[in-house]
Amino acid sequence: MNPIDLNQIAIEAMRSRGLLPAFAPQALQEAENARPADAQGRHSAIADLRQLTWFSIDNDDTRDLDQLSVAEPLAGGISRLRVAVADVDTLVRLGGAVDAHAAFNTTTVYTAAGVFPMLPEVLSTDLSSLHEGQERLAVVVDMQVEADGTVSSSSVYRAWVLNRAKLTYDGVSAWLDGDGPAPAQLANVPGLEAQLRLHDTLAGALRQWRHARGALNVSTVSARPVFNENGQLVDLRADEKNRAKDLIADLMIAANGATARYLIEKGFPSLRRLLQAPRRWDRLVALAASHGVQLPAQPDALALDRFLSARRRADAAGFADLSLAVVKMLGSGEYAAAPASAPGAPDSAQWGHFGLAVNDYAHSTAPNRRFPDLVTQRLLKAAIAGEAPPYSAEQLGEIAQHCTLQEDNASKVERQVLKAAGAWLLQGRIGEAFDGLVTGAADKGTFVRISGPLLEGRVVRGFEGLDVGDCVRVTLVAVDAEKSFIDFARA
Repeated sequence: MNPIDLNQIAIEAMRSRGLLPAFAPQALQEAENARPADAQGRHSAIADLRQLTWFSIDNDDTRDLDQLSVAEPLAGGISRLRVAVADVDTLVRLGGAVDAHAAFNTTTVYTAAGVFPMLPEVLSTDLSSLHEGQERLAVVVDMQVEADGTVSSSSVYRAWVLNRAKLTYDGVSAWLDGDGPAPAQLANVPGLEAQLRLHDTLAGALRQWRHARGALNVSTVSARPVFNENGQLVDLRADEKNRAKDLIADLMIAANGATARYLIEKGFPSLRRLLQAPRRWDRLVALAASHGVQLPAQPDALALDRFLSARRRADAAGFADLSLAVVKMLGSGEYAAAPASAPGAPDSAQWGHFGLAVNDYAHSTAPNRRFPDLVTQRLLKAAIAGEAPPYSAEQLGEIAQHCTLQEDNASKVERQVLKAAGAWLLQGRIGEAFDGLVTGAADKGTFVRISGPLLEGRVVRGFEGLDVGDCVRVTLVAVDAEKSFIDFARA
């Protein structure tokens, strides 16, 4: 199989799952003609923050940069943290052809065959991307972070920003850990080293604050396709978390919480990202019991995180597999529409996220890649300008339901293409045995993940009695790259 075959599999998978693999001509033309809307035409003032030491950290090959950040130490261990999010709305007209495509797919789809962007690349990787050295409009989330990681106050406004340095996760992480050289930009951008060290401290405080309230300390890995110099797929390797990825995740969680609270304060309805208490808590109790730990009968995030932290210390090598089992048992997040309500309303807890231990959580920091973030950005800009919400609560409810559905469809497409790639890599290894972890057990089948290459397959024989989180030895019995299946039997 060559990359073109994988691409065709991806296209067919998207169509079968109700996703559009290509943009309509009208959308492409609209994107080509897009120019930033008259920023000064809105009622709100736009700050000029181009002089600040903004920077980004992302994957080496990322071109759709959604956010920048900058921090400032204040007295008494307090810090001011600002996160700038690309103003995508100014280039994507509400109700236009580009908006229609984004509203239909709702997400960028990342497959082993390539990326199917939510927005045309002339926007997502060019005009609406926060490229190094380019002046851009942004929506800024401005937060005051106490020494203990509490976000004590926040505001949201519009601003001009300038990315001073595009840094990479691997480079920053290796440098912070003392395992690699300083990023080259540190020598050329005054104050950048101090920014990175302050960001690292801030992220740690924000993380500690959430963990004290039950945020789950998991560490999962995902599969990353590896191609040779001829563009041929040669492996699926683990794409692991690192210190810089955690740093950015902590900042984005804080910013997403602040945007949700801002909309509450303005009396606006909003889109929230939810993860309810686990439906399979009984399996989590059984998993902990297999390690000699007793969890409460009812869902308890603090108790679960204490168990996870203990297992990380006791078995660092096996923690990724344990984390995956826990994540599978927690279930998937979803989007929901929260009606306009007064700040501090007693029902706010129902809009929380069990895994992150936060309430009032909205996705807002990736509008180039996720439609809910673009919707939230439009709500924020209307609130800033003193205008009426651009969406009603009923419309947000429909959007939330559709985004949850399409996110699930996109994940299925990504898994299908990954399995096609994995089947091609495994086609000469029929009869070989592997150590696996059960990642799914339902009427539709029992699934197991192996690590070399990193992929999932279905257990077609001997699956009786297996459940999520079980470790099992399996034998490869069949593969079919074109049909994207990998079959195992219990050894």
